[in-house]
Amino acid sequence: MRSSNIEQLNVFKKSHELTMRIYDITNEFPPTEKFGLVTQLRRAAVSINSNLMEGGARNTDGEYRHFVGIARGSTAEIKYQIRVAKDVGFINVETYNEIYNSLEEISKMLVGLIQSISYKHTDDWRLATGD
Repeated sequence: MRSSNIEQLNVFKKSHELTMRIYDITNEFPPTEKFGLVTQLRRAAVSINSNLMEGGARNTDGEYRHFVGIARGSTAEIKYQIRVAKDVGFINVETYNEIYNSLEEISKMLVGLIQSISYKHTDDWRLATGD
């Protein structure tokens, strides 16, 4: 798996959908949050696929795994940030649950991708990531 194929992964597609959703909901945040939660949430969301792409362009499986791990870390970062957004009233419980569940799914897919990077057969990564 290299960067030219990363965009075909279901985890990439789901992460992109999440990023677009984060941009959508943060458009409704108060202007005072422009340099606070809005920036933090957007950067963390973009970071997921940015790290998948960068990792896929690296030379070794170890480097690739490292960047997928960073992408997974970004999902955890967003989980906390949406909790704050919910607790201060920027998003409702339904939106929080929607985003949280999406993050859980993406995180699990990233774990599968990490596990699959070491597989020797091309089709094995498909089994681990659901692609």
